[in-house]
This record gives sequence, structure tokens and C-alpha cells, in this order.
Amino acid sequence: MKSVKAYLYLLPALLVLSVFILYPMVKSFLMAFYTDYDYFTDEVNAYGFDNFVYLFHDSEFHQALWNTFIFVLGVVPASIVLSLLIAMMLNSKINFRGLFRTIYFIPFVTSVVAVSIVWRWIFHSDYGLFNYFLSFVGIDPIPWLTSAEWSMPALIILSIWKGLGYNIIIFLAGLQNINENYYKAAQIDGANRWHRFINVTLPGLAPTTFFVSIISIINGFKVFDEIYALFNGKAGIANSALTVVYYVFNKFYGEWEFGIASAAAYVLFIIIFIFTMIQLYIGKKKITY
Repeated sequence: MKSVKAYLYLLPALLVLSVFILYPMVKSFLMAFYTDYDYFTDEVNAYGFDNFVYLFHDSEFHQALWNTFIFVLGVVPASIVLSLLIAMMLNSKINFRGLFRTIYFIPFVTSVVAVSIVWRWIFHSDYGLFNYFLSFVGIDPIPWLTSAEWSMPALIILSIWKGLGYNIIIFLAGLQNINENYYKAAQIDGANRWHRFINVTLPGLAPTTFFVSIISIINGFKVFDEIYALFNGKAGIANSALTVVYYVFNKFYGEWEFGIASAAAYVLFIIIFIFTMIQLYIGKKKITY
């Protein structure tokens, strides 16, 4: 009887998950093998691997993959390092510590569209705040949003800033779980601040850093909202900010190539899965509790 009640309580959530997550996953997997599909009649005339072959030869998809890897490499390490440093500062005894924590977390809960509109003004070539400060050190205005060379750096800067709040909160929780006695023992042994950071803080934060790195890499591979909002519905100049998720979006909603879009989505899934498995393997080897 208790099991029946439990399933009844879970039923609404299971229905939502089935309709909006499980069914689309299964349907998109099947669509990846549709080679002749009529969207209006929902008839499939042929199946095969043509969509994956198309991706293998599509230079636009190759560019999307390359841009996605560059984005992940640009955002994840910098975001982890900056959020750890800020978390350590916020964990120290400073005035208005609660206020600073709130300020750093606000960007994470703010709408991506609203944030991107502000950053489009900051990155503006003529009267943007970024170029205004760069002019103080003699640097000429940079066409952040109107140049293929600078589109990806602008996107990386925005994404680092946007994701700091979440990582900071997680690192703060990890820092507060480290026993103070370890720091006191290290001080008694004559360890300076740097040695305490290397030998106490980093090992104590190993599980937290492991978790943050996995989440950051997954979110990095799935970037879309920032691109769409920052570049006004485009993937930068000459597709300079085109990522795999944006490629899927464009193929599905722009060109109605549903099979190709589904195939690209599952290629991305495999890439994320491989990276996650590698991180789990490394994490098991290095993390000690």
C-alpha cells in the first residue's frame, strides 16, 4: 500500500518527465536515422545513416565543433579559477560579506536576454564601456560584435561572468566544509598562506572542484542562449560563434532538416558522455575523501 501511494505521488512528475524529456529523447534518436521524412504527414519513407555521413562531410558542422571546443577551453578553466579565488575572498572575514555574495550570484539568476542586452552595450564598438576603459591604456576600439575575430572572445567573456555566481556558491559550500583544525595545524607547522592553500584548501576542495568541472563542461558544450541573445539571433559574424547546439537549432527550426539536427544532437551527446566518463575516471583516481 505504501508503494502504491509513493507511485501516485511520483506520477505527476513522471508524466512531465515522460512527455517533455523521455519522449523527445526517443523521438530525436529515431529521427536521426530518417533519411526521407515528410514532416506534414509524419511519414518516414527511408531509414539509414545518411544524416551522420552528411555531418562527417559538412564543413559548417566541423566549424561548430571547433568553436564549441574553443568555447569550452576558454570558459571552463578561467571560470573555475576565478570563482575559486572570489569564493576564498568571500569566505574570509570581510565587511558586507553577505551583500557581496548576493551581488556575485545575481548574474546567474538574471535572464540571459537581459544580461546579453547589457553586454551588447558594453561591447559596442563606438560607445561601449569596454572600449572606453581600454582607451585609457592606449588600445584602439575593438569591434567585439562586428568582427569574426572578436566574436568568440566576447562570448567567452560574457559566459565566464554569467556563470561565476553558481560556481562561487558551490565553492563557498566546499570551503566551509573544510575543518579549521587543518589550517591551525598547518600554521603550527610553519606553513605560509600559499602552502596552506596547496596542501589544505585544494585537497579539501577536490570533490567540489570535480563536481564544478563536470557541470561547467556540460554547460559549456550546451551553450546557446548567450549566442542567440548577444548576436541578435545570429551566430556571430560569418558563423564565428557557431556552436553545435546553435547548429542543431538552425538545422531544425531554420532549415527544417530534422534528421540532420537530431543526428548532430546525438553526436554532441556522445561527446559530452565521453568527456564525462573521462572526468569520472580521473576523479576516482585523484579524489581522496
